[in-house]
Amino acid sequence: MTTLTIYHQDDPTTPVSVITDPAGIRESLAGQGVRFERWPTRDLPADTSAEDILDSYEAEVDTLKAECGFQTADVVSIRADNPNKDAMRKKFLDEHTHSEDEVRFFVRGQGLFYLHFGEQVYAVLCQQNDLISVPDGTRHWFDMGPEPDFTCIRLFSNPDGWVADFTGEDIASRLPRFEALAGEA
Repeated sequence: MTTLTIYHQDDPTTPVSVITDPAGIRESLAGQGVRFERWPTRDLPADTSAEDILDSYEAEVDTLKAECGFQTADVVSIRADNPNKDAMRKKFLDEHTHSEDEVRFFVRGQGLFYLHFGEQVYAVLCQQNDLISVPDGTRHWFDMGPEPDFTCIRLFSNPDGWVADFTGEDIASRLPRFEALAGEA
């Protein structure tokens, strides 16, 4: 279930708030400038090609491109049997920012975005159907878990794709990881 868990940065053991209602999640995130939507999911087999996924969501992707100025869209799919999964997980686990919005639509599976606003951290467990757009300059990190299994459509303004500016802060190491918040061992 899609869940927003809010923590005070100095007390990562006790949530300030937990929201599971999509409208409540959307409202709370909108208050921080984060776009959150639920798109209808197409019934696509797990082995659907990236091209077919993009074709299936062409109307939604084209709307976002026109509305927000995105130049490119691609599909990332990571499974638990990926031999590089540990290195890939580590790459995204440190707090960073981007000079463009980070947009992900979960075609299947799940992943956990942490958004750092002032003294609070919003942990957003995104599931299939969820679209999240993290505004440029927002301090954040992403945890795909130790056994990742997700497919996302990504949109970019920068044709170079994912480019991060790491903050050097250790806050990501102090908050519960995917395993604790997604209820997986």
